[in-house]
Amino acid sequence: MLNSLSGRFLILTAIFVMLAEVLIFVPSIARFREEFLLTRLERAQIASLVLLADEEVTPDLQEELLHNAGVFNVVMRRDEARQLVLSSPVPRPISATFDLRDAPALTLIRDAMARLTTPEEQVIRVIGQPVRMGGLLIEVTLETDDLRVAMIDYGLRILWLSLVISVFTAVLLFWAVQCLLVRPIRRVVGNMQAYANAPEDARRVIAPSSGIRELREAEETLQTLQTQLTGALKQKEHLAQLGGAVAKVSHDLRNILTSAQLFTDRIEMSEDPAVKRMAPKLVNSLTRAVHLCEATLAYGKAEEPGPTLSRVRLVDIVADVIDSERLSVGQAKVRFSQAVPGDMVLRADAEQLYRVIANLVRNARQAIVNSKKPGEITVISDEDSREWIIRVADTGPGLPARAREHLFKPFQGGATKGGTGLGLTIAQDLVRGHGGTLSLERSDETGTSFCITLPKGNFADAS
Repeated sequence: MLNSLSGRFLILTAIFVMLAEVLIFVPSIARFREEFLLTRLERAQIASLVLLADEEVTPDLQEELLHNAGVFNVVMRRDEARQLVLSSPVPRPISATFDLRDAPALTLIRDAMARLTTPEEQVIRVIGQPVRMGGLLIEVTLETDDLRVAMIDYGLRILWLSLVISVFTAVLLFWAVQCLLVRPIRRVVGNMQAYANAPEDARRVIAPSSGIRELREAEETLQTLQTQLTGALKQKEHLAQLGGAVAKVSHDLRNILTSAQLFTDRIEMSEDPAVKRMAPKLVNSLTRAVHLCEATLAYGKAEEPGPTLSRVRLVDIVADVIDSERLSVGQAKVRFSQAVPGDMVLRADAEQLYRVIANLVRNARQAIVNSKKPGEITVISDEDSREWIIRVADTGPGLPARAREHLFKPFQGGATKGGTGLGLTIAQDLVRGHGGTLSLERSDETGTSFCITLPKGNFADAS
């Protein structure tokens, strides 16, 4: 029970109520002491009236009056003179004098606490104002034993009453917390446990129903989180299914491309100059396609295998990409240019780097063709002591806002109608495999520019 929210709330409530009662007890006990002493003064004043009515009072009657009043002697002051009205022997010297006329509250509290914590019997003098205009002053002496006993009895009664009130209040609050907090929280926890067992099941997403604002906000936040998680899991499942489908297609496509490679061997034997010039490029394209299918089948999932690094001339890769894209232009007015030094040698996987640049150039070409306006695509390279830098820029219409918002996200970042958005995702994964980065430098109405950076590492030493 102590580990539960309601149990701790129950105990804390009882403690706090008791603390509140303690704060109430201090002024209450001071007030009780004051009333006790005022009552003794009033009794002493009544006893003195007997003497005023009959001046001949026997010693026995005087002792009885003082005993009933609970004092040793009574002094009255009706005018300027003080008069000892009733008296009896005082058993011990007077320890202190207390004046109750206009006594400050802090003084009354201090005196009450001192009396409550002092167990020794004492004789005290008490001064007060007579009731019903019975004079200017009344003064009595009395023992403190009865006063302290009465104060302790009063304090114990307050203690028991406080304990009953605190327990009753705690039980009520315990029930309220159970109804208003614990049960709704348990319902939320139960929903979370049920959802955890089958997060793909959209029927298990929580439906906010709490009437408490804070709990409803928590339920709404949990609903949003569960909805997003369910959507993400469905997308991953879709990607897994797509991976299986791609593997099956790659298997059959590899066989078809392998057959096509055999036909290219005969094409290379042709004496036609145009055929001789195009045949090597056709062979290279088929080889890349076969390797891609084999890599997909070998790896068995959507991620890319690690690169096989070697020394490659960037200008050859860029030339192959541009030549392939020129064949796809058709009647569109798209120009291609490159500013790549002929002696720039990179340490990279030639096939994967070709796919990265080809994806970027292809996206640029499709954007310009769809805009139905002339445009230019440029591949520029540079290097410093730490990295190689390759930029693919175009003068197309720029990426749509949605494509920029979901850049590099599969099935969400497509910039053209019918596009899947996989091209940039694949390119980014391949560049990351090289330890580099692929980033969007700019995209506006004047065009788009992507930047590829590949680290050199110990390339110089390896060469």
